[in-house]
Amino acid sequence: MEEPMKMKAAAILLVLFCATLQVGSSLIDGLLPNGNFEQGPKESQMKNTRVMDPHAIPHWELSGYVEYIKSGQMQGDMLLPVPQGDFAVRLGEDASLKTKIMNVAKGTFYSLSFVFARTCAQEERLNVSVSPSTDPKDWGMLPLQTMYSSDGWDTYSWGFLAESNVIDIVLHNPAREKDPACGPLIDFVALKALKNPHRPKDNMLKNGNFEEGPYIFPNTNWGVLIPPNIEDDHCPLPGWMVESLKAIKYVDSDHFTVPEGKRAVELVAGRESSIAQEVITQAGKIYDLIFSVGDANNSCEGSMLVEAFAGKVALQVPYMSKGKGGFKRAKLRFTAMSRRTRVRFLSSYYHMKGDNSGSLCGPVVDDVRLVSVRNPRIP
Repeated sequence: MEEPMKMKAAAILLVLFCATLQVGSSLIDGLLPNGNFEQGPKESQMKNTRVMDPHAIPHWELSGYVEYIKSGQMQGDMLLPVPQGDFAVRLGEDASLKTKIMNVAKGTFYSLSFVFARTCAQEERLNVSVSPSTDPKDWGMLPLQTMYSSDGWDTYSWGFLAESNVIDIVLHNPAREKDPACGPLIDFVALKALKNPHRPKDNMLKNGNFEEGPYIFPNTNWGVLIPPNIEDDHCPLPGWMVESLKAIKYVDSDHFTVPEGKRAVELVAGRESSIAQEVITQAGKIYDLIFSVGDANNSCEGSMLVEAFAGKVALQVPYMSKGKGGFKRAKLRFTAMSRRTRVRFLSSYYHMKGDNSGSLCGPVVDDVRLVSVRNPRIP
């Protein structure tokens, strides 16, 4: 009897060990522990909606003016929306949320994704940081004043390099308002380990199909904003840089129309929204830059114009959008002028959705390929 009991105990330990591994791995690519804030404070830890105990929300440490908001709650005449579930957190004056993640991989790039809604001031901002870090730029001040979705919520992503196996992530509202409760609503916080994409044999660009990028929350139909380089040195879209003043949007085939694969980018802020990648070329050699331009099937209608650049050579690609999905292929042939060539895309015009929401939108770019031309002929 002793031997079967030992085997049974060993089997139970193995199951528990495997479950621990499964839980641990889920932290690397998905919702953080209590990242949806559904586990909340006790009534004794609150004063009306304000959370008074810094450890009242499981897995999070709070400071400043933090409120625990229930779905359907009103602020005066305004409804405070909660995207999914029953609860979210509002960061008021000088308020912050901090969580400790125990099982990240040191030396790996990660993308943080979180859902937010603006509730008061037009100039709301959010400071995102990770520690420990020896990089003084390992923090970003993300502007929240522009809403890109018609749902009242947007998702932001932010990239960083893990310098330890244990890290602290902090979301901080630095504002000081007349109303100390004013600040962004935060819900759904997730982490994803980013792979370093390799250049395939038929493409000189990394991640030209945009399949590798930040975490997209299931059942959210507004995409993910990727901030410009001035806000985030570690772009959560591997291989690319957002070298503009405004964000771009990362969209998926579950909720949008994309030309190829499961992911694409939408240029949502006219000439202030651009992506770029620098690639090694050979001076005097001829190359083709081939790509798709379309719309995301999100009611973004009208005459669109995407400008593609390869060094100093440019191509304008017109696209007439009916807002119902579709795309066209385009090709820019150029002669490289130096050892490095910068490939860049931007939208010439601003666009707004045709659903009367006033939400910004724009053309979709996808399936970008750069190939050398062995037997050049006039295209």
